[in-house]
Amino acid sequence: MDQALNERQRVVLDWVGQGCPEGVWPDSTYKTSGQALQNRGLIKVTKRRGHWSAHLTEKGRQHLTERGILPVEQSTRPPERPARKPAPPRPRAAPNARTNYADQLLEELAANDGCLIKPIESGPHAVNWTSRVNAARKSGKIPHTQELYGYRTHRGYEIKLVDIPAWRLAELTPLPVPARLTKPHAVVAALQKQPQPMGLTKPLQGRALRIIQTLIAATEAQGHKAALGTTQGAPPPHRRRKAPPHFTITAQGESVGFLVLQEQDRSEHVPTDKELADAKKYSWMRIARFDYTPSSRLRFMLRGGSPHRASEWADLPDRPLEDQLAEIVQEVGLRGEAAERKRLADQQAREVQQKRWEAVMQEARAAYAHAYRVKHLGEQADAWHKANHLTEYVTAVRDRATSLPPGQERTEIEAWLAFADAHLQHLTESASAPKLPTPPKPSGDDLKPFLGHWSPYGPRSY
Repeated sequence: MDQALNERQRVVLDWVGQGCPEGVWPDSTYKTSGQALQNRGLIKVTKRRGHWSAHLTEKGRQHLTERGILPVEQSTRPPERPARKPAPPRPRAAPNARTNYADQLLEELAANDGCLIKPIESGPHAVNWTSRVNAARKSGKIPHTQELYGYRTHRGYEIKLVDIPAWRLAELTPLPVPARLTKPHAVVAALQKQPQPMGLTKPLQGRALRIIQTLIAATEAQGHKAALGTTQGAPPPHRRRKAPPHFTITAQGESVGFLVLQEQDRSEHVPTDKELADAKKYSWMRIARFDYTPSSRLRFMLRGGSPHRASEWADLPDRPLEDQLAEIVQEVGLRGEAAERKRLADQQAREVQQKRWEAVMQEARAAYAHAYRVKHLGEQADAWHKANHLTEYVTAVRDRATSLPPGQERTEIEAWLAFADAHLQHLTESASAPKLPTPPKPSGDDLKPFLGHWSPYGPRSY
């Protein structure tokens, strides 16, 4: 029988014998091989409501048994007639079940510090890593404190098993919203005095104020501060998402702005007779496609800081905004903590930068002093050579002067020799008694050649 089946058909037959586990095939090309196997009487294919399934026939089970492969169906349902004695077991060619893929993937991740990079291949036998990652997620073997990610990168298909942040695992206590305001916070009281400070309809504004009261009270209990934002009313609908915040909550120096919006319901616009007439009369006339009406749903938009859970919270059909207040309070605290960590990291980075700059400046001053003394040494050597050459010249002039008779010429040469001797004495003293000079205090420009990319005026680089 093997001679009648190609390699692809044998793999599909083995897969059906294992109960058709999911996560094996990257596409549906196995159905073509399945049809060929059904034509040979090895499997039975069933198609119901778009669902494809297959199971072995007695002939197919016998074929796998002869090849030393134990079908899943045979272990749960005995054959109708005695089967031949199976041949010695041989390595299976069929893919593993989904749970085996999950075990293999998790073991490999554990051996590689939770990170794998797999090559992305093509072709009928290429591994579908997206399917295998999904199978591992569904296997129930990933710890509840970890998450499995898989995505394409320029290096290949990257798979990571990472720890879930502690804040996502924390159990949040729901915050009850009062039925009425009794002692409103100063921010809520200021909003109450305005007729429509947030542009909400009157029935919805009372609910929004109660939610804001609960939100501010919970955040102030954690040490945060609330302040009033703009009370100029709502902007036009197409600009309302860009409006300034209605109030702010500051957590550990990070100010988080809150913009409260009323959701809009959209419906098909029915043109009026006038609109139809105007559109027919004027070519530039455009009839709106939709009508927008205020709904009873609220939306809170948060701005400022580093988002963690989200930046918007809104009423949902099965989860009103009141049930999400604990998450918003946590979000404010998380943004404050992130800002504090960044502030401390920036401060530490500045301190490290300052120390590095001070060390570089100290080295630059030492290099400047060395260069100054080297330059002075060269000047001393030049003075010594100059004194030697001048001495030879003066000696030659003196020898000539002694040979001259008394007179004006000799008198002038003797005057010149007196001047030359005084100058030579000064040069000789400087060259014969060298001293280590003390460099003057360097300026910023003096130190620049020794600082590389650093600035001489502060701990920064060019």
